[in-house]
Amino acid sequence: MPKDLVKSEMSALSPDKQIGNVGILSEMSERSDIIRQIPAHDRPMEIAEVLKLADELIFAKTGEHIDYLQKAILEGTFQGRTYPEIAEATHSSEGHTRDIGSELWQIFSEGLGEDITKRNFRAILEKAKFDNFSSAIGRVGRDYVAINNLNICQERARSPTEPQNPQPTSKQPQIDLGDAPEIFTFFDRTSELSTLENWITQEHTRLIALLGISGIGKTTLSLSLIDRIKTQFDYVLYRSLRFSPTLDATLTNLLQIFSQPSEIPQNIETKISHILDYLRKYRCLIVLDDVQMLLGSGQLAGPYKTGYEDYQLFFKLIAEVCHQSCLILNSWEKPREIARLSKDNHPVRCFVLGSLGVAAKEILNSQKLSDQETWSTLIDIYQGNPLWLELTATLIQELFGGRVSEFLQCEMPILDEGLQSQLSQPFGRLTPPELAVMVHLANQPEPVAVSQIFNKIPFSPSEIVNAVRSLGNRFLLDTQEQEQITLFSLNPVLKQYVKTQYLSN
Repeated sequence: MPKDLVKSEMSALSPDKQIGNVGILSEMSERSDIIRQIPAHDRPMEIAEVLKLADELIFAKTGEHIDYLQKAILEGTFQGRTYPEIAEATHSSEGHTRDIGSELWQIFSEGLGEDITKRNFRAILEKAKFDNFSSAIGRVGRDYVAINNLNICQERARSPTEPQNPQPTSKQPQIDLGDAPEIFTFFDRTSELSTLENWITQEHTRLIALLGISGIGKTTLSLSLIDRIKTQFDYVLYRSLRFSPTLDATLTNLLQIFSQPSEIPQNIETKISHILDYLRKYRCLIVLDDVQMLLGSGQLAGPYKTGYEDYQLFFKLIAEVCHQSCLILNSWEKPREIARLSKDNHPVRCFVLGSLGVAAKEILNSQKLSDQETWSTLIDIYQGNPLWLELTATLIQELFGGRVSEFLQCEMPILDEGLQSQLSQPFGRLTPPELAVMVHLANQPEPVAVSQIFNKIPFSPSEIVNAVRSLGNRFLLDTQEQEQITLFSLNPVLKQYVKTQYLSN
C-alpha cells in the first residue's frame, strides 16, 4: 500500500485506533528476532488457507477483517480470473477493484517479505508450501501465529486495539433488528423467499422494493428472509419508518451501528457518503419497513412528503453507486423513482407480494376452524391476505363457534372492525379523482376499461387515467386482460369497504 494511502487511511481512524494500528505494525517489525520459517510440505494450497492468512495480515495492518471485495479478489486470482471478470461478478467498477487489489498485494508483500503481485501471487504461495498452514493460522491461546517469515502477535494484535464493538465476520454477522415484530408463525412463502434470495445472493441486486397491499405479509417475509440468508452478511439491520423519521435521523441511527456517536458527522451529505462507504466496505443487508409513511397524502401515489424528498436521492444513490450490499424497501405504495430505476438496467427489482393461496389454510387451522371443505372459498373471498384472514378467523371463532360454513351463509364479505381500520389508512390518502374511480368500480358488476369510466364521473380523461394509474401503484385495483384490453375491478373486500364507507348514505 503506498505510504500516502496508508497515511490517509490511518488519519481517517479515531486516535485510539491510530495508536493501536501503529503499535501493531511496529510490533511486526520489532519482533523480527522470533520470526521463523514453517517447514515446507508437499501438498496443494487451498483457498480457505489463503483467506485465513489474508484476514490475519489485513487485520494486523488495518485493524479490520477481510471484506467481501477483498475476498472476491483473492478467490478470483486463485481461479485465474481477470480484474474485469472479478469486477463484473461483484458489481464493482474495474478501477475500484484494481485499487483494492493493489492494496492487497502491498499488504502481502510487506507481510511475507516478497514482492507480490496479482500475476505471481499464487505461484509464490505454492512455492512456499506452508507446513501446517491451517493449524498455524487458527492457533488460539498462543503468544503468536507464525506464517512463513511473519509472526503476528495474537494478544497484541487484538488487545487493546480491538474496538469496543468487534467487527463481525462472515460466520458472526452483527444483527440489529431494532423494533422488528416477533414472528411466531410463518406460512409457506417458499417461492417468494427463493426469488428474493437469488436476487440478493446471486444477482447482487442493490435495491429491492417489496410491495403489496397492507396486511399481505411484507414484514413477515422480509424478517424470514433475514433469518434465511443472514450468515452471508457482515451486518443485518431492520428499521421501521412508521413514525416518519427524517433521512438525517435514519442515517444517524444506521451510522451508530458502524461507528461511535462522536464520529458521526453533522452534515447530511457526509452522512450519506459514510453510509455508502460502509456498504462498499461490508456486505450489509438493510430492511426499511413502512416506507409508505414517507409518501404524501391527498395526492397521487409516489411523491414524498414535504421535507422527505432527500430519501428519493438516497434510494437513487443506493441503486446507482457501486457497492456490495442490499437495501430492501417494504411499502404498500410504490415510490415513483422505483418504477423508473427498475427499468434502467440498474440492479433494482420490484416484488409485488400476492395471495398466500393454499398455504393460507394454515391460518384457519391455527384458529381451529371447522368445515375444511369451505376454507378455499373463504380464502378466495379474503384474497389470501394473512391479516384479513386472521381477523376474520377470530370473528368466526367468537361469533360462529369456528364454523366457516355458517359464517359463509351471511352476505359476503363481512368486514371485521379491525379490518375496516386497516383499510382506512390507504383510503385516507386518496385524491378526489381516485376516490371517485373507486366508488364507480364498486358499483360495477363486471370489470371495466379505463375508457368506460370517461363521462361517468366528474373528472377529465387525463385525471381519470392518472387516478387509475395511481390506484394501481397503491395496489387497490385488480386487473385482467381480455381481448387485448385491460380491465379493472375491485376485489370483494375493497368493494364492500367502499360500499360501507362511501355509499351507505
